[in-house]
Amino acid sequence: MIKTSFDGPAIALLIGLCMLFGLNQTVVKFGLEGVSPLMQAGLRSAGASLLLMLWMVCRGEKIFRDDGAFWWGVLLGVLFAIEFLLIYIALTLTTASHTTIFLYTSPFIVALGIYLFVPDESLKRSQVVGLLIAFVGVFFAFRDSIAGEASLLGDSMALAAAFFWGATTVVLKASPQRHQSPSRVLLYQLVVSALALPLLSWLLDEPGITNLTSIVIGSLLFQTVLMAFAGYLAWFWLLSHYQASKVASFTFLTPLFGVLFAWLILDEQLSFDMLGALLLVALGIYLVNKPGKRVVAE
Repeated sequence: MIKTSFDGPAIALLIGLCMLFGLNQTVVKFGLEGVSPLMQAGLRSAGASLLLMLWMVCRGEKIFRDDGAFWWGVLLGVLFAIEFLLIYIALTLTTASHTTIFLYTSPFIVALGIYLFVPDESLKRSQVVGLLIAFVGVFFAFRDSIAGEASLLGDSMALAAAFFWGATTVVLKASPQRHQSPSRVLLYQLVVSALALPLLSWLLDEPGITNLTSIVIGSLLFQTVLMAFAGYLAWFWLLSHYQASKVASFTFLTPLFGVLFAWLILDEQLSFDMLGALLLVALGIYLVNKPGKRVVAE
């Protein structure tokens, strides 16, 4: 049964996940000192796959079984891997600010896809307005650096990554995968990306593992245990219990937390625009979760 509104614990979990995802952006930078991007993402998925399988065994859930949704699971894994491939290529071609702005158009992809393929979970008019306001908040947070050096190709890559991120959520909600447990849904994505991303790293001639310092190892452990295993498992649990568009709306908090952690840990600049951005994002999320008139006909 899909819930139409969040309770307190669910909201706390969503905000906590956005903080975790935002902190991950900073942690990845430490990992890049010794492991190239795609190899880093591949190792993260491989380690998280092993943890997830151990979790499933401890819970008495079969790892290998005919669930009737194998190819849908593989498709989710391919979409997941392509998303990260595009994000990392975009970061080499355009600015981080541009990448962030275009990547966080993903909730609009989710809203449109849900409207087309899962109409029972489609947003209402006021909620669509909420998405727009939240996106304006993210844009406002990065407006000072949006004019930096960028490229049309890099921006296009980031926008394509947003599409694949949103498509992963839509396919999950519109396919037989929606009936699978959160752990099984995640397992497909981790295993496929664990196989594909290191191969892509080699094909793109990345340096791979170059310097395994304690900081780099700590970064990989954080990404593997907290992000790819615990974080994504909680994320797919939320998607299995709540409306996808509403869950996706909270991701607008992620880049704001990313800027905050970069300021606290990396001593990067933090402007007063962040306060206004946070207020806009909070207002947008409120509107997305406020009852209103549906976009689709009842």
